[in-house]
Amino acid sequence: MKILFLSRWFPYPTNNGSKIRIYNLLRGLSQLHDVTLLSFVDQPEASPEAPEAREICSKVKVVPWREFDPGNIRARLALFNLKPRSIVDTFSPEMAGAITETLREEQYDLIIASQLQMAAYHPYFRNVPAIFEEFEIGLFHDRAFSADGRMRFRHALTWFKLRLYLSQLLGSFRSCTVVSERERQLLARNFPRFAGAVEVIPNGLNVEEYNNVKVEKKPNTLIFTGSFKYNANYEAMSWFVGEVFPLILEKTPDAHLIVTGDHANLPLPSSRNIALAGFVEDVKPLIASSMVSLAPLLSGGGTRLKILEAMALGTPVVATSKGAEGLDAMDGEHLLLADSPAQFADCVIRLLTDEKLRRRLAGNASLLVEAKYNWGRAFADYSRLMKEVFRR
Repeated sequence: MKILFLSRWFPYPTNNGSKIRIYNLLRGLSQLHDVTLLSFVDQPEASPEAPEAREICSKVKVVPWREFDPGNIRARLALFNLKPRSIVDTFSPEMAGAITETLREEQYDLIIASQLQMAAYHPYFRNVPAIFEEFEIGLFHDRAFSADGRMRFRHALTWFKLRLYLSQLLGSFRSCTVVSERERQLLARNFPRFAGAVEVIPNGLNVEEYNNVKVEKKPNTLIFTGSFKYNANYEAMSWFVGEVFPLILEKTPDAHLIVTGDHANLPLPSSRNIALAGFVEDVKPLIASSMVSLAPLLSGGGTRLKILEAMALGTPVVATSKGAEGLDAMDGEHLLLADSPAQFADCVIRLLTDEKLRRRLAGNASLLVEAKYNWGRAFADYSRLMKEVFRR
């Protein structure tokens, strides 16, 4: 099958959850199909000539990405548009032209549009069958129904526009994939006519890539991996550093926190013993050398690849209920869950001081990832879905 894959994220280096999923998917597709990648790029180190991309795609084309800026003129005018403002503001004529040109040059059997930003270009697909890959509705839903004050109206307006937009958009796709059962239920409840076309394809890892990472644990080291460009990550770290970490330092003064990923020049509450590592090309050794991995998320959707990575690397996890949402992981068996600052701090301190508990959780979590979140299983379901879409 000849496939055109449209990606918001250039898949290499694989330094966030979306890129890990996209890279694994492309690698699996390339073993059976001829894949052309048309991707946005937003990092200077992302090159269409990267051998890791060339190895899995027969052709690679890139277009510069421009971040959503709610303060610019186009975004402000979009307040009066029925489409979500971010869709209007980030629309790229260059990407639309690249899709048109690519489909004019060659005939494709299937288009896979990864995430909402790429699904928005469906008017340029020229009736080629398409899959809407990895749609996440939970973040928008939660913001609309949990925000307070002025932000409540803003998020409610975004939710209204998004539902109106999706009611038309989803009909342009033969199928839509989501990463968790909760995401599937939200889509089915809000768009019942499309419920039968939604498929759960959970996130996963190539577990063998993690089994060979062998490093020494650094005493009392905590780690959080995630870019602050994703607001849920920044919100999580602001809460942890401001309300949880001081409680940990009271009992464990030499506890040390490492935060990786693009910090987007956003400030954190002042605290000692924090290292902002920034972009790390290969974060696996840092996770493996830490004693506890943190997932203190308060909002967002999907399944958390940061948790799966820590589990695969033998690092026990402390998460909020929201942070672990979408995973078939049990509190006290695969990880520890806590939703208040005092409870979260207590869970972290328990892991720092109880080696037996660390070993038990890490062992159970490793078995869980191997059994349920190894990408080979997920890709088998994806291949079946593609065949069904193509046959229809």
